Amino acid sequence: IYCSGAHGPVLLLLHGGGHSALSWAVFTAVICSRINCRVVAMDLRAHGDTKVKNPDDLSADTMAKDIGKVVEALYGDNPPPIMIIGHSMGGAIAVHTAAANHIPSLLGLCVIDVVEGTAMDALNSMQNFLRSRPKTFKSLENAIEWSVKSGQIRNMESARVSMGGQVKKCEESTSSPGVSRSIGEGIIEEEEEEEAEEESNKKRMKEDDQEIKKESVFTWRVELSKTEKYWEGWFRGLSALFLTCPAPKLLLLAGVDRLDKDLTIGQMQGKFQMQVLPQCGHAVHEDAPEKVADALATFMVRHKFTEFKEGYLW
Repeated sequence: IYCSGAHGPVLLLLHGGGHSALSWAVFTAVICSRINCRVVAMDLRAHGDTKVKNPDDLSADTMAKDIGKVVEALYGDNPPPIMIIGHSMGGAIAVHTAAANHIPSLLGLCVIDVVEGTAMDALNSMQNFLRSRPKTFKSLENAIEWSVKSGQIRNMESARVSMGGQVKKCEESTSSPGVSRSIGEGIIEEEEEEEAEEESNKKRMKEDDQEIKKESVFTWRVELSKTEKYWEGWFRGLSALFLTCPAPKLLLLAGVDRLDKDLTIGQMQGKFQMQVLPQCGHAVHEDAPEKVADALATFMVRHKFTEFKEGYLW
């Protein structure tokens, strides 16, 4: 977990699939300048630096229980008021966590760019999208550049922090099946390691990208394609669950076409507040951290969960 701030309600931040808590780095700096709050961003199971006994169990139920256990470990029986905020998969898990009452001191719920109808429609094309991404990157810098050029993250400042949580050096997982095949000649034998390290250092100094050794090859930390069996469980029934959560709710979207029927009716009935942030990609909080922070700060102050920082000019 990454923590920031000392006073005020806790914003518990849940990242999207394949991302990590670092996805919230720039947003955290902005929101902490706007309102009195504390921020806790966590790496979900099998993501970022989190290690669990069963990293393959990414069911909504298991992940929601994880959130409750982390809150309990942090605050014991008397947690402070908590606003749970989730992006994409993390938004779905936030809804499941709130609906199951895993956070007894829940103040409110903010879901960023995930709607059941759109998510369910997108599942069919998800594997194609994952296959279209590069399997490996020759350096972290290369991965950052790809994320911005491809539009996955449209904010270079955020991408520089965030991509470090999405990719890892291949050497950490040479024993994993499939890695040796995808990297090919990048793999070297154990007894050659010391020698190869020396060699690769020389090559790095020469900045010869053509002959980079395994130490500099990066791959995705999470094999998202293997989580497919859980996708439907994250999203099916999400709109109804969201609408039944009694806490005040905020839905932030990157495009107005993403409301499904249940949410459209719920919005007309005033069951939640919605804001569309145009000119954003799917990683809304990374692409436009100021806009997301403004929307959230206004929502929380309006509900009297907190106050604007002294001297902050709204």
